[in-house]
Amino acid sequence: MKVKRRTVWLLTLLSLAAVISVYYVFEPNRDVDLLTIFTDDTLKETTLTGVNEEEILKTTSESYLFDEMRMEISNERSQIRDQLTQKIASDQYSAEEKNEAYNEMNALIEQESSESMLEMLIESLGYSDALVRVEGEKALVTVLTDELSKQQANEIIYIVRSELEEVSDVTVNPQSNYY
Repeated sequence: MKVKRRTVWLLTLLSLAAVISVYYVFEPNRDVDLLTIFTDDTLKETTLTGVNEEEILKTTSESYLFDEMRMEISNERSQIRDQLTQKIASDQYSAEEKNEAYNEMNALIEQESSESMLEMLIESLGYSDALVRVEGEKALVTVLTDELSKQQANEIIYIVRSELEEVSDVTVNPQSNYY
């Protein structure tokens, strides 16, 4: 069984590498001459310019709040996964109970992957960070943004419902960049 999983992971990684390399090879807006990196002429032509302090715009840094929440969720799920693994490996439980624990573990893995996929889809809408938490039929989406219009919230809800049909209640909360 482990050989099949390793093979699947290897094929997945190879296909991902192939897709990325094809993307970079055939990217239409490439104005970079890779040979100029290795010549000394570019160093002689390079000049440094000054920047007025008035022209510098203040930017906000991403919140580490989501990273902390992800760590907590990951720790909780890791403990649950360890318990289920012990239950599967134990001789004290029947085959039916072990099968149920295995199904729970697969459901947990599927939930984690769907949450991370939804986070990537929401971030592709232009948000700097997003946290998705699915519990049963409810989904809680927290988005790192200063303002969130009804149209933007509806777009997020649509994405969540289209990816997870079993979710009936989606809540979208904006989280400000500032603490």
